[in-house]
Amino acid sequence: MRVIVTDTGPLNYLLQIDAIELLPKLFGRIVVPAAVRDELSHRRSPAAVRAWIAAPPAWLEIRPNPDDSTDRAMSRLLGQGERATIALAQGIGADLILMDEREGVAIARAHGFAVTGTLGVLDLAAQRGMVDLVQAFTRLKGTSFHYRQGLLDALLAQRSEEKK
Repeated sequence: MRVIVTDTGPLNYLLQIDAIELLPKLFGRIVVPAAVRDELSHRRSPAAVRAWIAAPPAWLEIRPNPDDSTDRAMSRLLGQGERATIALAQGIGADLILMDEREGVAIARAHGFAVTGTLGVLDLAAQRGMVDLVQAFTRLKGTSFHYRQGLLDALLAQRSEEKK
């Protein structure tokens, strides 16, 4: 079974667009460090996100934060959630990290991890017929999700071409 570790972003945004159930359908069990739980519980998180993490589903495994103090680049460039996610992935030999934050993705890849984010999860789900990509992206645009201009359109165009 593949070991998947996720940062806060994909959980937060998939929850906000009512697509959180894609994670167990695509990956089975998901592992997060306590720092991710804490970020999702933060008073500035949307109420629905705070309510969800207060009673997490059985497929979400919360682990203690690993020691990440030895990696200076991570300490300098990343927030606690990203640092803890990468350190946990290293500690348990994860197969994939789910993360949206650009610097975190670069560091995770530099450590040899396969990484995808919210858009990658939605794209994979669309390829498997589990979600309508246009609807999912429309809902995502209604959140605070940040993306490069044209990226969503490029993914939609690619899926459209594959259907022809």
